[in-house]
Amino acid sequence: MKNKILILVTLISAFSFIDVSAQQDAQFTQYMYNTMSVNPAYAGSRDGLSALLLYRTQWVGLDGAPDTGTFNIHSPIGGEDGKVGLGLSVVNDRIGPTQETYVDVDFSYTINTSDKGRLSLGLKAGGHLLDVKYSELNQYNAGDPLLQTDIENKFSPNVGAGIYYRSADKWYLGLSVPNLLETKHFDEASLSQATERMNAYLIGGYVFDINTDLKLKPAFLMKAVTGAPLQADLTVNALYKEKFTVGLAYRWSAALSGLLGYQVSDSLMLGFGYDREVTDLGQTQFNSGSFEVFLRFEPRDLTKILSPRFF
Repeated sequence: MKNKILILVTLISAFSFIDVSAQQDAQFTQYMYNTMSVNPAYAGSRDGLSALLLYRTQWVGLDGAPDTGTFNIHSPIGGEDGKVGLGLSVVNDRIGPTQETYVDVDFSYTINTSDKGRLSLGLKAGGHLLDVKYSELNQYNAGDPLLQTDIENKFSPNVGAGIYYRSADKWYLGLSVPNLLETKHFDEASLSQATERMNAYLIGGYVFDINTDLKLKPAFLMKAVTGAPLQADLTVNALYKEKFTVGLAYRWSAALSGLLGYQVSDSLMLGFGYDREVTDLGQTQFNSGSFEVFLRFEPRDLTKILSPRFF
Protein backbone atom coordinates (compact mmCIF):
# COMPACT_ATOMS: atom_id res chain seq x y z
CA MET A 1 0.00 0.00 0.00
CA LYS A 2 2.79 2.39 0.86
CA ASN A 3 4.10 2.53 -2.69
CA LYS A 4 0.75 2.18 -4.45
CA ILE A 5 0.79 5.60 -6.08
CA LEU A 6 4.39 5.25 -7.27
CA ILE A 7 3.67 1.82 -8.71
CA LEU A 8 0.69 3.16 -10.66
CA VAL A 9 2.76 5.97 -12.15
CA THR A 10 5.51 3.51 -13.05
CA LEU A 11 3.03 1.33 -14.89
CA ILE A 12 1.63 4.30 -16.80
CA SER A 13 5.08 5.49 -17.79
CA ALA A 14 6.98 2.29 -18.45
CA PHE A 15 4.69 -0.26 -20.09
CA SER A 16 4.38 -0.16 -23.86
CA PHE A 17 1.21 0.87 -25.68
CA ILE A 18 -0.76 1.85 -22.59
CA ASP A 19 -3.58 4.38 -23.06
CA VAL A 20 -4.81 5.77 -19.76
CA SER A 21 -8.11 7.62 -20.25
CA ALA A 22 -9.67 7.73 -16.79
CA GLN A 23 -7.58 10.23 -14.86
CA GLN A 24 -9.81 12.72 -13.07
CA ASP A 25 -9.28 16.31 -11.99
CA ALA A 26 -8.27 17.23 -8.46
CA GLN A 27 -11.07 16.78 -5.93
CA PHE A 28 -12.12 19.04 -3.07
CA THR A 29 -14.37 18.29 -0.12
CA GLN A 30 -15.13 22.02 0.26
CA TYR A 31 -16.09 22.33 -3.40
CA MET A 32 -18.86 24.80 -2.52
CA TYR A 33 -16.19 27.43 -1.74
CA ASN A 34 -14.12 26.59 -4.83
CA THR A 35 -16.79 26.63 -7.53
CA MET A 36 -14.93 28.77 -10.06
CA SER A 37 -12.14 26.21 -10.48
CA VAL A 38 -14.67 23.89 -12.16
CA ASN A 39 -17.28 26.33 -13.50
CA PRO A 40 -16.21 29.60 -15.20
CA ALA A 41 -19.80 30.91 -15.12
CA TYR A 42 -19.39 31.41 -11.36
CA ALA A 43 -16.92 34.27 -11.96
CA GLY A 44 -18.30 37.52 -10.56
CA SER A 45 -21.35 35.87 -8.98
CA ARG A 46 -20.54 36.96 -5.40
CA ASP A 47 -21.36 40.60 -6.19
CA GLY A 48 -17.87 41.84 -5.34
CA LEU A 49 -14.21 40.92 -5.26
CA SER A 50 -13.65 37.40 -3.91
CA ALA A 51 -10.27 35.69 -3.41
CA LEU A 52 -9.71 32.14 -2.14
CA LEU A 53 -6.68 30.13 -1.02
CA LEU A 54 -7.27 26.40 -0.46
CA TYR A 55 -4.85 23.60 0.37
CA ARG A 56 -5.64 19.87 0.44
CA THR A 57 -3.38 17.02 1.49
CA GLN A 58 -4.92 13.63 0.76
CA TRP A 59 -4.35 10.22 2.39
CA VAL A 60 -1.80 11.56 4.87
CA GLY A 61 0.91 8.97 5.53
CA LEU A 62 0.71 7.33 2.10
CA ASP A 63 3.85 8.01 0.03
CA GLY A 64 3.09 9.83 -3.21
CA ALA A 65 -0.51 10.68 -2.27
CA PRO A 66 -2.23 13.70 -3.90
CA ASP A 67 -1.32 17.16 -2.62
CA THR A 68 -3.27 20.11 -4.06
CA GLY A 69 -3.18 23.87 -3.70
CA THR A 70 -5.50 26.32 -5.41
CA PHE A 71 -5.90 30.07 -5.66
CA ASN A 72 -8.66 31.94 -7.42
CA ILE A 73 -9.84 35.52 -7.58
CA HIS A 74 -12.85 36.95 -9.39
CA SER A 75 -15.12 39.96 -9.50
CA PRO A 76 -17.92 41.55 -11.52
CA ILE A 77 -16.64 44.27 -13.83
CA GLY A 78 -17.98 46.85 -16.26
CA GLY A 79 -20.32 48.98 -14.21
CA GLU A 80 -23.03 48.75 -11.58
CA ASP A 81 -25.09 46.10 -13.38
CA GLY A 82 -22.31 43.54 -12.77
CA LYS A 83 -23.27 41.48 -15.81
CA VAL A 84 -19.67 40.71 -16.78
CA GLY A 85 -17.46 38.66 -14.49
CA LEU A 86 -13.72 38.08 -14.75
CA GLY A 87 -11.52 35.71 -12.78
CA LEU A 88 -8.18 33.94 -12.51
CA SER A 89 -7.75 30.36 -11.27
CA VAL A 90 -4.47 28.57 -10.44
CA VAL A 91 -4.34 24.92 -9.32
CA ASN A 92 -1.20 22.95 -8.47
CA ASP A 93 -1.73 19.20 -8.18
CA ARG A 94 1.01 16.74 -7.17
CA ILE A 95 0.73 12.94 -7.23
CA GLY A 96 3.90 10.94 -6.62
CA PRO A 97 6.60 12.12 -9.06
CA THR A 98 4.08 14.05 -11.21
CA GLN A 99 3.08 17.67 -10.86
CA GLU A 100 0.54 19.62 -12.89
CA THR A 101 -0.09 23.36 -12.69
CA TYR A 102 -3.29 24.74 -14.21
CA VAL A 103 -3.65 28.45 -14.95
CA ASP A 104 -6.96 29.69 -16.37
CA VAL A 105 -8.72 32.97 -17.03
CA ASP A 106 -12.49 32.83 -16.53
CA PHE A 107 -15.12 35.02 -18.17
CA SER A 108 -18.85 35.14 -17.49
CA TYR A 109 -21.87 37.05 -18.70
CA THR A 110 -25.04 37.21 -16.58
CA ILE A 111 -28.62 37.57 -17.81
CA ASN A 112 -31.41 38.67 -15.47
CA THR A 113 -34.17 36.12 -16.03
CA SER A 114 -36.47 37.57 -13.36
CA ASP A 115 -36.41 39.87 -10.33
CA LYS A 116 -34.45 37.20 -8.43
CA GLY A 117 -33.14 34.84 -11.11
CA ARG A 118 -29.68 35.18 -12.67
CA LEU A 119 -28.36 32.97 -15.48
CA SER A 120 -24.61 33.16 -16.13
CA LEU A 121 -22.72 31.79 -19.14
CA GLY A 122 -18.99 31.22 -18.74
CA LEU A 123 -15.85 30.47 -20.68
CA LYS A 124 -12.47 29.30 -19.40
CA ALA A 125 -9.19 29.59 -21.30
CA GLY A 126 -5.63 28.79 -20.29
CA GLY A 127 -3.38 25.80 -20.04
CA HIS A 128 -1.37 23.57 -17.76
CA LEU A 129 2.22 22.52 -17.24
CA LEU A 130 3.22 18.92 -16.61
CA ASP A 131 6.33 17.72 -14.75
CA VAL A 132 7.23 14.05 -14.31
CA LYS A 133 10.36 13.17 -12.30
CA TYR A 134 11.21 9.62 -13.30
CA SER A 135 14.26 9.83 -11.05
CA GLU A 136 11.93 9.61 -8.02
CA LEU A 137 10.48 6.25 -9.09
CA ASN A 138 11.54 2.90 -7.64
CA GLN A 139 12.66 1.51 -10.97
CA TYR A 140 12.67 -2.26 -11.35
CA ASN A 141 14.78 -1.91 -14.48
CA ALA A 142 17.31 0.86 -13.90
CA GLY A 143 18.34 0.84 -17.54
CA ASP A 144 14.86 1.39 -19.00
CA PRO A 145 15.35 4.08 -21.70
CA LEU A 146 11.81 5.40 -21.20
CA LEU A 147 12.66 6.48 -17.63
CA GLN A 148 15.95 8.28 -18.21
CA THR A 149 14.66 11.76 -19.10
CA ASP A 150 12.32 13.76 -16.89
CA ILE A 151 9.42 15.70 -18.39
CA GLU A 152 9.63 19.37 -17.46
CA ASN A 153 7.03 22.08 -17.99
CA LYS A 154 5.24 20.39 -20.87
CA PHE A 155 2.50 22.86 -21.86
CA SER A 156 -0.99 21.89 -22.97
CA PRO A 157 -3.75 24.42 -23.80
CA ASN A 158 -7.18 24.26 -22.21
CA VAL A 159 -10.66 25.59 -22.98
CA GLY A 160 -13.75 25.11 -20.83
CA ALA A 161 -17.37 26.27 -20.57
CA GLY A 162 -20.17 26.36 -18.04
CA ILE A 163 -23.60 27.68 -17.09
CA TYR A 164 -24.70 28.74 -13.62
CA TYR A 165 -28.15 29.77 -12.38
CA ARG A 166 -28.97 31.30 -9.00
CA SER A 167 -32.19 32.59 -7.50
CA ALA A 168 -31.41 35.43 -5.07
CA ASP A 169 -29.76 33.84 -2.01
CA LYS A 170 -31.94 30.69 -2.00
CA TRP A 171 -30.68 28.13 -4.52
CA TYR A 172 -28.25 27.54 -7.36
CA LEU A 173 -27.54 25.00 -10.11
CA GLY A 174 -24.58 24.73 -12.46
CA LEU A 175 -23.31 22.52 -15.29
CA SER A 176 -19.78 22.74 -16.68
CA VAL A 177 -16.98 21.05 -18.60
CA PRO A 178 -13.77 22.83 -17.51
CA ASN A 179 -11.52 20.85 -19.89
CA LEU A 180 -12.99 20.58 -23.39
CA LEU A 181 -9.63 19.64 -24.95
CA GLU A 182 -8.50 16.04 -24.51
CA THR A 183 -4.82 16.21 -23.59
CA LYS A 184 -2.31 13.51 -24.51
CA HIS A 185 0.67 13.93 -22.22
CA PHE A 186 3.00 11.52 -24.01
CA ASP A 187 3.56 11.30 -27.74
CA GLU A 188 3.81 8.17 -29.88
CA ALA A 189 7.62 8.17 -29.69
CA SER A 190 7.43 7.19 -26.02
CA LEU A 191 5.35 4.08 -26.83
CA SER A 192 2.87 5.11 -24.14
CA GLN A 193 0.32 7.84 -23.62
CA ALA A 194 -1.84 9.25 -20.84
CA THR A 195 -4.98 11.02 -21.98
CA GLU A 196 -7.10 13.34 -19.84
CA ARG A 197 -10.74 13.11 -20.89
CA MET A 198 -13.42 15.76 -20.46
CA ASN A 199 -14.77 15.99 -16.91
CA ALA A 200 -18.41 17.11 -16.63
CA TYR A 201 -19.60 18.71 -13.36
CA LEU A 202 -23.13 19.21 -12.06
CA ILE A 203 -23.48 21.28 -8.87
CA GLY A 204 -26.44 22.53 -6.89
CA GLY A 205 -27.67 23.64 -3.50
CA TYR A 206 -30.62 25.13 -1.59
CA VAL A 207 -30.66 27.37 1.48
CA PHE A 208 -33.39 26.83 4.09
CA ASP A 209 -34.02 29.58 6.65
CA ILE A 210 -34.71 27.56 9.81
CA ASN A 211 -35.03 30.71 11.95
CA THR A 212 -33.47 34.15 12.19
CA ASP A 213 -30.16 32.69 13.43
CA LEU A 214 -29.88 29.39 11.57
CA LYS A 215 -29.63 28.49 7.87
CA LEU A 216 -29.33 24.98 6.46
CA LYS A 217 -27.87 24.25 3.03
CA PRO A 218 -27.86 20.81 1.41
CA ALA A 219 -25.61 20.75 -1.64
CA PHE A 220 -24.20 18.28 -4.15
CA LEU A 221 -21.50 17.89 -6.75
CA MET A 222 -21.52 15.16 -9.40
CA LYS A 223 -18.54 14.50 -11.67
CA ALA A 224 -18.50 12.24 -14.73
CA VAL A 225 -15.62 11.24 -16.99
CA THR A 226 -15.29 8.48 -19.56
CA GLY A 227 -13.65 5.36 -18.17
CA ALA A 228 -14.23 6.13 -14.46
CA PRO A 229 -17.16 5.64 -12.06
CA LEU A 230 -19.57 8.51 -11.52
CA GLN A 231 -18.45 10.53 -8.48
CA ALA A 232 -21.02 12.15 -6.21
CA ASP A 233 -20.44 14.43 -3.20
CA LEU A 234 -23.40 15.11 -0.91
CA THR A 235 -23.07 17.83 1.73
CA VAL A 236 -25.19 19.50 4.42
CA ASN A 237 -23.91 22.75 5.96
CA ALA A 238 -25.48 24.76 8.76
CA LEU A 239 -24.75 28.48 9.23
CA TYR A 240 -25.34 29.98 12.68
CA LYS A 241 -25.63 33.74 13.27
CA GLU A 242 -23.81 34.41 9.97
CA LYS A 243 -20.60 33.36 11.73
CA PHE A 244 -20.21 29.64 12.37
CA THR A 245 -20.51 26.92 9.73
CA VAL A 246 -20.56 23.22 10.48
CA GLY A 247 -21.22 20.45 7.98
CA LEU A 248 -21.13 16.79 7.07
CA ALA A 249 -20.37 15.31 3.66
CA TYR A 250 -20.35 11.93 1.97
CA ARG A 251 -18.38 11.07 -1.15
CA TRP A 252 -20.26 8.13 -2.64
CA SER A 253 -18.54 4.83 -1.79
CA ALA A 254 -15.37 6.74 -0.90
CA ALA A 255 -15.30 8.96 2.19
CA LEU A 256 -17.10 10.63 5.08
CA SER A 257 -16.17 14.24 5.84
CA GLY A 258 -16.58 16.92 8.47
CA LEU A 259 -16.46 20.67 7.72
CA LEU A 260 -16.00 23.71 9.92
CA GLY A 261 -16.01 27.39 9.02
CA TYR A 262 -15.76 30.69 10.84
CA GLN A 263 -16.53 34.16 9.47
CA VAL A 264 -13.68 36.01 11.17
CA SER A 265 -14.95 39.37 9.94
CA ASP A 266 -17.23 40.77 7.25
CA SER A 267 -14.35 40.27 4.81
CA LEU A 268 -12.52 37.16 6.00
CA MET A 269 -13.60 33.51 6.32
CA LEU A 270 -11.55 30.54 7.52
CA GLY A 271 -12.53 26.93 6.87
CA PHE A 272 -11.34 23.41 7.64
CA GLY A 273 -12.30 19.97 6.32
CA TYR A 274 -11.40 16.37 7.15
CA ASP A 275 -12.08 13.19 5.14
CA ARG A 276 -11.95 9.60 6.29
CA GLU A 277 -12.02 6.88 3.65
CA VAL A 278 -14.75 4.26 3.93
CA THR A 279 -12.90 1.94 1.54
CA ASP A 280 -10.13 -0.52 2.43
CA LEU A 281 -7.65 2.32 1.87
CA GLY A 282 -9.04 4.05 4.94
CA GLN A 283 -8.28 1.05 7.14
CA THR A 284 -4.56 0.92 6.41
CA GLN A 285 -2.06 2.25 8.95
CA PHE A 286 -0.47 4.37 6.22
CA ASN A 287 -3.57 6.56 5.75
CA SER A 288 -4.52 9.11 8.44
CA GLY A 289 -7.22 10.73 6.32
CA SER A 290 -7.32 13.86 4.16
CA PHE A 291 -7.21 17.48 5.35
CA GLU A 292 -8.29 20.76 3.76
CA VAL A 293 -7.97 24.35 4.90
CA PHE A 294 -9.09 27.50 3.10
CA LEU A 295 -9.04 31.26 3.55
CA ARG A 296 -11.50 33.49 1.68
CA PHE A 297 -11.15 37.27 1.47
CA GLU A 298 -13.97 39.49 0.28
CA PRO A 299 -13.75 43.24 0.96
CA ARG A 300 -17.33 44.30 1.68
CA ASP A 301 -19.31 47.42 0.92
CA LEU A 302 -21.64 47.31 3.93
CA THR A 303 -24.04 49.78 2.32
CA LYS A 304 -24.83 47.13 -0.33
CA ILE A 305 -24.18 43.74 1.30
CA LEU A 306 -25.54 43.22 4.80
CA SER A 307 -24.09 39.74 5.40
CA PRO A 308 -21.94 37.15 3.60
CA ARG A 309 -23.96 35.01 1.17
CA PHE A 310 -24.15 31.28 1.88
CA PHE A 311 -23.03 30.28 -1.65
